[in-house]
Amino acid sequence: MPAIIGPVQIVNVTGGIVHFGDTVYISPKSGSKTSAGSGGFNTGGLIVTNNGLSGTNVLDTDLIDQPITGNG
Repeated sequence: MPAIIGPVQIVNVTGGIVHFGDTVYISPKSGSKTSAGSGGFNTGGLIVTNNGLSGTNVLDTDLIDQPITGNG
């Protein structure tokens, strides 16, 4: 059901969809890959990470990890 809305201010849209009105199907598509070593994504007020030896394999031999094209 259509509606009349007041003023709208969109400050930032990153990787999302903003839609106003009637719709049947919305399918957002995105793909990403992240590599980090041991203790790379720790968050908090006090972090103590002890790593003797850390290695991250960033060699990617796959041609396609997640195809995101073709499905409209």
